Amino acid sequence: MFFKTMKSSLLLVMIALVLGSCSEYQKVLKSDDAAQKYAFADSLYKQQKYKKALRLMEQIVPVYRGKPQAEPLMFRYANTFYQLEDYYLSGYQFERFVTSYPKSDSIEVAAYRSAKSYYELSPRYSLDQTDTQKAMEKLQGFIDAFPTSDYKEEANGLVFELRKKLEKKDYEVAKQYLRISDFKASIEAYNNFISDHPGSKYRPNAFYERMEAAYLLAIRSVPSKVNDRLRAARKHYESFLKYYGESEFRTQADEMLEDIDKRLEADTTETAIN
Repeated sequence: MFFKTMKSSLLLVMIALVLGSCSEYQKVLKSDDAAQKYAFADSLYKQQKYKKALRLMEQIVPVYRGKPQAEPLMFRYANTFYQLEDYYLSGYQFERFVTSYPKSDSIEVAAYRSAKSYYELSPRYSLDQTDTQKAMEKLQGFIDAFPTSDYKEEANGLVFELRKKLEKKDYEVAKQYLRISDFKASIEAYNNFISDHPGSKYRPNAFYERMEAAYLLAIRSVPSKVNDRLRAARKHYESFLKYYGESEFRTQADEMLEDIDKRLEADTTETAIN
């Protein structure tokens, strides 16, 4: 009975403390005292109560602009968005902080979190990659600005990850053109992929599929264009053979080449007869 009564008393005390805290927060929130809001927001921020801290910060940021207290306030303001995973606003606010306080002791952290915010906004590879490109630019800008930073290794890792995402996106675009039989667009996309991603694991596929696209374009062309396009497909075979002749696609490539040569030979024989 004693312990049951004690537990009930503790519960009542905790409820009273919570209600008192909420009451105090509401009182400060409605107050016109900017200094009180500044101190209370700082306290909430340190307790990681970011949503409540943010409401107070939003009220006092304009008040402290240009004052000595503005620098730590603006860093906390940006970092609050970061902690709440509102990466659009954290990227923007950290960027503003870097521009406004270039001599701040927090400049390196702010610059990195600004760049990483853009990284967090990068979508999966199948979607538009504008944000991915922007994230790479921001991260590379950070690496260039802080070459000895403790964050450099992590930043390089993020850049590598984003490059792989763009690589997969570019490859899938080229392959999609091939799937829908837009062979001209597919060949161009494969050319761009091969040029832009020299170390990609998809290069053997790209060389083979470029040849396939060129072959299919040739055999489905109007008669006047077939032979030129067959010869172009043959050149793509030669490129494939030079770099990836030992790949898993060799048998299929050889079969296509055999058909290319038969078609060219048949046309030469027919022309000679006529």
